Amino acid sequence: MPLPHPPQAATDKTPRRHFSMIREFHLADVFTLGNAACGVGVVFLAMAFIASGSLAQFYWAAALAPAAFVFDVFDGRIARWRQTQSALGRELDSLADVISFGVAPAALGFAAGLRGGWDCLVLAYFVCCGVSRLARYNVTAEQLSDGGAKVKYFEGTPIPTSVVLVGVLAWAASQGRIGDALWGGAWQLGPWTLHGLTLLFALSGTLMISKTLRIPKL
Repeated sequence: MPLPHPPQAATDKTPRRHFSMIREFHLADVFTLGNAACGVGVVFLAMAFIASGSLAQFYWAAALAPAAFVFDVFDGRIARWRQTQSALGRELDSLADVISFGVAPAALGFAAGLRGGWDCLVLAYFVCCGVSRLARYNVTAEQLSDGGAKVKYFEGTPIPTSVVLVGVLAWAASQGRIGDALWGGAWQLGPWTLHGLTLLFALSGTLMISKTLRIPKL
């Protein structure tokens, strides 16, 4: 009785798919990843500032936020120009925005001195509002476009508007008003501390999740 042939290695007839995900990326997606990289840079530099106290690191962190904004603007325009909009690109954009315009400003705020218990809760609220804002946009984008190729308006403020918060923090640093000298002072509310400057993050987060505020998309 002839011996059965040994099973053929699965790799013999399996098509090679090395780097297949990278091949699916378009030029716009590269800009989106640039946005995410800037956001990660803000977080790293914010942590470095906490460790060293070097204002140069704080300023570099703040400078990366508008750089992320530039990448965010151009990825959408390039996608429309090259007609390469895709579900992958939309999800990449949302994930990058969460890092650059949600987590990164919160991390920079923490580094600037918003470290009280209430501050941390508000910063977490701000990030959660940003995540919710982006999730809602992805779900309702088709409805808001009315069958067109482009969304006509935003419900709530877009998450990249948090770049304004980074600008405020950078300005405060230039005036020596971070750390114990933060603008707005601090209040002891129960067991935790709340800094007045933290309320800007609360306002920004609340405006992002508003359904009554409609902003035309240019």
